[in-house]
Amino acid sequence: MTETPKTRLLIVDDETAQMQALRETLTDHGYEATGCTSGESALAALQVSSFDLLLVDLMMPGMDGIALLRSALQADPQLVAIIMTGAGTIASAVEALQAGAFDYILKPFKLSAILPVLARGLALHRLRLENAALERSVRERSAELEAANIELDAFTRSASHDLRTPLNSVIGFSTLLAAKYGSQWPAEAVTWLGNIEQAGNRMNRLIEDLLRLSRLGHQALNLELVDAGALVRSVVDELRLGQPERRLEVHFGELPQVMADASLLRQVFVNLLSNAYKFTCRTPQPLIEVGCAWEGTERAFYVRDNGAGFDMAHAARLFQAFQRLHSVTDFDGTGVGLTIVHRIVKRHGGRIWAEGDPGRGAVFRFTLAGVD
Repeated sequence: MTETPKTRLLIVDDETAQMQALRETLTDHGYEATGCTSGESALAALQVSSFDLLLVDLMMPGMDGIALLRSALQADPQLVAIIMTGAGTIASAVEALQAGAFDYILKPFKLSAILPVLARGLALHRLRLENAALERSVRERSAELEAANIELDAFTRSASHDLRTPLNSVIGFSTLLAAKYGSQWPAEAVTWLGNIEQAGNRMNRLIEDLLRLSRLGHQALNLELVDAGALVRSVVDELRLGQPERRLEVHFGELPQVMADASLLRQVFVNLLSNAYKFTCRTPQPLIEVGCAWEGTERAFYVRDNGAGFDMAHAARLFQAFQRLHSVTDFDGTGVGLTIVHRIVKRHGGRIWAEGDPGRGAVFRFTLAGVD
């Protein structure tokens, strides 16, 4: 069985007899006590050996207790120092506490008063060692994560480039074949070629979504005051320009200012509104509502539509990557957009949830920590 190491105690007092008596007494009580009669000799001892506790007299010739205390703590920040002082120098003892001493004990000594102070000091020393070890572990882990993120980012960029090069060739040559020989081929062959081009474009969008998703993990937030109303209206205007043939009604509710990363918040509304546009494409009178309302004790943005909706039994899958609740033949998409939205909202200290009913539409709500 491993024996618990004794507490290492350095006693510093210019009165030799008193120092020796205290050292012998504390040794009898299980401490590994070392004695010095000056601040200079104590600093020399600290350079040679490590100690858990420092018990130092406040008033000494040459280097006094406060000067020794400061030098000792500079050499070993985890060291716990306790000042010994007479009743007439308590004000100086307070100064020592301000300089970093843990506690003080009064002369003449009473063992019943010294032992509890030493026990508390030892507990503090152990806590300091544990905190130092934890901070060191966090720094090491942070460095490992940073290195892993750099490697992952480099791999993602390299992989996306390596994937896109042949993919662009597939899409490009498919387009050329259709343009040059499409009129000479059977309708079935032209359809197959169109399917190849559509699949290539879908793969391109998937690569772009994966790149965006990978960047979210380590992209720094640039928080600023964002006018959510102006941002949402600009997103809707872009969607309307992209699909000028659509006759779709959009109602805007209250949209307050919010502390957020403007580009990431824009991505949230782009994804949610694009989904609303997509899933109302077969609705006779499509309607989208965007606003912000109280949900219990917090305000939540919402995007509501009267489109295809979804079965609430599958709601848990909505924000998982590559999970689709509708067939790609019915509604195009990569299955990554809502995952991106979920991660952005979480990085802003918020949460997101959804409600839906097949054939009757869906509503997505999300909160942000910076909503006024």
